[in-house]
Amino acid sequence: MDTTEVIETPEKSYGMPRIGDTAPDFDAITTKGKIKMSDFAKDKWIVMFSHPADFTPVCTTEMSGFATRKDEFTALNTELLGLSIDSIHAHLGWVQNVREHTGVYFDFPIIADIDMKVSKLYGMLQPNESETAAVRAVFFIDPIKKIRLVMYYPLNVGRNMDEILRALEALQTSDKYKVAMPLDWKKGDKVIVGPPKTLDELNNRLEDDSLEKVDWYLAKKNI
Repeated sequence: MDTTEVIETPEKSYGMPRIGDTAPDFDAITTKGKIKMSDFAKDKWIVMFSHPADFTPVCTTEMSGFATRKDEFTALNTELLGLSIDSIHAHLGWVQNVREHTGVYFDFPIIADIDMKVSKLYGMLQPNESETAAVRAVFFIDPIKKIRLVMYYPLNVGRNMDEILRALEALQTSDKYKVAMPLDWKKGDKVIVGPPKTLDELNNRLEDDSLEKVDWYLAKKNI
């Protein structure tokens, strides 16, 4: 009778920052020079995104998307920060290759995370997907370096640039006006005001004709 005990090896896992956490600090070499996260893009938002590898098809479409819409991020007081587990030489070669063949220039810093330090720090390296390539993560980081929103995509599905910009503008609008955003909100749509917390607030809500009242606890307004 075989009494051999089977011991399962625990799967590797790396932690990831959560919404509301301070963005973990790091030093890194990028295509625009050395940076320190805590000093990078002072008084601006940051959209930091990882891609699996240079010179790959889906990544080229995504990086080109960020590059061609960079002005829209700039208009939202936001800096772009890319990353992959490649050397600085590979990054530079890829940037130049894409520029030569398509005219698109990746004019934002791309972290050369060859030692996987930043990928592991931010949970971008997920061994059940790949042990050597970062998944397609997006971190929205506000001007005080708090993580406000996190998106994760697998290696084989590209991101949606419209949604990234929509989410960024929603976060900024919510902060500015202290409101919440309904399903599919986009600039120009009505926003949701907070529900009343006292009977006086409830009565004032019912008498306020400037609001679109779906119900007493769900009201919308233009901003």
